[in-house]
Amino acid sequence: MIYHVTTQTAWSHAIEKGFFEADSLATEGFIHMSQEHQVAGVLQRYYQNVPDLLLLHVDENAITAEVKFELAPSVNELFPHVFGTINLDAVLKVESIPTP
Repeated sequence: MIYHVTTQTAWSHAIEKGFFEADSLATEGFIHMSQEHQVAGVLQRYYQNVPDLLLLHVDENAITAEVKFELAPSVNELFPHVFGTINLDAVLKVESIPTP
């Protein structure tokens, strides 16, 4: 299982389109994902005080796009990256993230 933090608005757009894509797909060529133990750090580094967040639980074996684990030098950890859109049937759970 891999995870992606997104907004309610972005998830609503995904449901309308039939697939999920993050802005980073256009700007960096992939969608940033996390392993379970990395989610808290991602929230702390990038999403403080952002309302209406959701955590997508994604089966990496069900994603039709390529998934690679690559080094993020800023934290010296391997993170999963999805090189394409995420098919909605790979998203097994959508969880609300409480705003602190």
